[in-house]
Amino acid sequence: MITVKNLTKHYGDFCLNVSLEIPEGRITGLVGKNGAGKSTVIKSILGLIRPDGGTVTVLGKDAADLTPGDKQLIGAALSDSGFSNYLTVRDCAKILEKLYGRFDAKAFLDTCARYGLPENKQIQKFSTGMKAKLRVLVALSHQAKLLIMDEPTAGMDVEARNEILDIIRSYLAEAEDRSVLITSHIATDLEGLCDDIYLIHNGSILLHEDTDVILSDYAVLKVPQQDYPRLDKTYILGQRQEPFGCLCLTNQKQFYMENYPGMVIEKCGIDDLILGMTGGK
Repeated sequence: MITVKNLTKHYGDFCLNVSLEIPEGRITGLVGKNGAGKSTVIKSILGLIRPDGGTVTVLGKDAADLTPGDKQLIGAALSDSGFSNYLTVRDCAKILEKLYGRFDAKAFLDTCARYGLPENKQIQKFSTGMKAKLRVLVALSHQAKLLIMDEPTAGMDVEARNEILDIIRSYLAEAEDRSVLITSHIATDLEGLCDDIYLIHNGSILLHEDTDVILSDYAVLKVPQQDYPRLDKTYILGQRQEPFGCLCLTNQKQFYMENYPGMVIEKCGIDDLILGMTGGK
């Protein structure tokens, strides 16, 4: 669905240089700290900014050569729905009907109503969660094969986030060839949704791994300062200092369980992956 090769973009001292792939039928997460380059990658793929170098292929074509028909196969949920806050959901449906040949206005309005979005209420009167649901439903409204979502659950409580994730899961279950690229700061959202994860830091991809492998084979080691010099560091991916000593990230949990029976070894999540690989606090 998407192939990015040596994509570069410069902003002052910041330099983005990444390569990644999102195959058909996969849900891929892009994670990293604020300012790592996630949104720049998303906007380059969507053609919202022009990269300084590299290639971006979307749906088998150079991103710059996508036709209006090709773009109808792409759905995007960014920080803004793209609609004036003075419009209602019904107004949005009328606009979408003109934009997309594959759009079903009745189905869209019925879906919005099912998720608590009244069709005659202005967007400016929506809660944060309601606005987020509208962004996602607009992205899905024209039966897109490729979904690109930048922080779709940001700023929401657990119930609203789960609702949005359920919307995405239900949509993907309808067709095996649909693909998603999603960014989020909420690790648990991605752990339960994504097939694989890219970790970006300071404009570079540090790691690409299947989510199941991260959750099963990766671990966090808590190593007292006096024991650290004797630790076999062959499988240590990253570390950071803690008051007790050193907290280390490994992708070979079993090795350390077998060879260091007294060591504190904890399950690794995506938050731990980010902190361990970037030396974060």
